[in-house]
Amino acid sequence: MIGRIRGKLIEKQPPDILIESAGVGYEIQMPMTSFYQLPEVGAEATVVTHFVVREDAQLLFGFANKTERSLFRELIKANGVGPKLALTIMSGMSASQFIHCVSIEDVTSLVKLPGVGKKTAERLVVEMKDRLKKLTASGEMLDVEVEIPMNNEETPLLMPQSNAKDEALSALLALGYKSSQANLVLNKIKTDGKSSEELIREALKAMA
Repeated sequence: MIGRIRGKLIEKQPPDILIESAGVGYEIQMPMTSFYQLPEVGAEATVVTHFVVREDAQLLFGFANKTERSLFRELIKANGVGPKLALTIMSGMSASQFIHCVSIEDVTSLVKLPGVGKKTAERLVVEMKDRLKKLTASGEMLDVEVEIPMNNEETPLLMPQSNAKDEALSALLALGYKSSQANLVLNKIKTDGKSSEELIREALKAMA
């Protein structure tokens, strides 16, 4: 089991990153809530990880802290929820927001996420309620330590507008949003001087 990786951040193409550690490049998929906290390319980053082995692939998923990883692990245990849908859910809302939605049985907020229909949302509320209570009681969902070095807010990583918008669109499509929906939201956002991460954050907020 690969539980943690520290190394040089080589590539960032949301929701995917490439980290080089000891001469090995690790391709890692991350929910946007964790992706937002990454440093710029070339800097050192540390992520906690979850390793998935399938018949046709070996996949690494990365998270900013153990709380997010614990939530991911519980989500993929739920009926009908695979790693991709779990990433989509965690990209659309933070761990604390998801826990709150489940605790108050807020199905309406959950169905706004791509790939989450009413039946899936209702099933998530039922299946996750007791699991999250146990994790919270055990302290696993109280871990707020951020493993990933944060970006310096005074010197944000900016990208050319067209590239940033294209990357934001690509990320939204990878997360399960329809092309028409993603384009519509991005066209409504002021894109001047904003990074792809900022555009994705605003787009997800607008679609919430």
